[in-house]
Amino acid sequence: MFQVGDKVFYPMHGASVIEAIEEKEILGIKRPYYVMTIRGMQVMFPIESKLGIRPVVDLDILEDVITTLNQGESDLNLNPNQRYRNNMSKMKSGDIYQGAQVIRDLIRLGKKKTLAVGDKAMLDNAQQILLSELALVKGIAQEQAIDLLNEVIDS
Repeated sequence: MFQVGDKVFYPMHGASVIEAIEEKEILGIKRPYYVMTIRGMQVMFPIESKLGIRPVVDLDILEDVITTLNQGESDLNLNPNQRYRNNMSKMKSGDIYQGAQVIRDLIRLGKKKTLAVGDKAMLDNAQQILLSELALVKGIAQEQAIDLLNEVIDS
């Protein structure tokens, strides 16, 4: 169980700090909820849910993800539906390495051809999610995290 002040990551949404633990009654059932703000929106998650909330990665793992972002093979021959399902599965996993693979693969695809609207949205979301964890772990502002990620991508 997490405590107030813990830095956590929620798949498909990003990283945040638990601001409070509150008991709420919803549909006649009282449960404790984690309260946090993710990307400017206050959210509440039931403590006992299986949502995949995890502690943020440590600095060593984050540095490894950043340095290996442009490495590895990409399968650029998937059709759009296969690519979307594959990328969505990676994003839902909450694994920072798999999220970075989505970014890498879509950037590589975008260098070969114009990204479709769905691919562009997936890339933007994957980048925002990685940026939230990057900023929180490194203790830097969002703008600095964007500059760092862009520097790595452009190298």
